[in-house]
Order: sequence, then structure tokens, then C-alpha cells
Amino acid sequence: MNVGKLVGFYQFVWMLESHGEQRLAWKDAAQARSARIRAEARAAAQLQAMLTANPSDALGHAKLDDEEALREAGLL
Repeated sequence: MNVGKLVGFYQFVWMLESHGEQRLAWKDAAQARSARIRAEARAAAQLQAMLTANPSDALGHAKLDDEEALREAGLL
């Protein structure tokens, strides 16, 4: 077997491997798209539930780790 045939065989095997990896990447991308769609639907449902529970549309200005609010609630 000469060097040219050996290189050609190597390139063929590499092409098959890369096509397999590309198919896996397409599958992962499709799963990520469907997960994003589900997450956006859950977020929209949660927002609607928050607006339904608070019909004045005044959801407030809450923030995480607000020390003043924690002190007022007696948690600090």
C-alpha cells in the first residue's frame, strides 16, 4: 500500500467520524431548542400566574438579599 492510498484511507475514516460528530451536534442543538421552548413556556405561565394573583399589575420592586426587608420581617 503506498502513501497516497494510506492518506486517502485516513481521510475517509476521518470524514466518517466527523459526519458522526456533526449528527450528534445537530441532535444536541435540537434538544437545546426544545428545552428553551419549554422553559419560555414555563416562564410565560409563571408570569401570567403572577399577574393573575396580583391584578393591579403592581408586582413591586423586590430584590434578592434586601437587608432592610429582611430586618423588617425579623429575619436578621
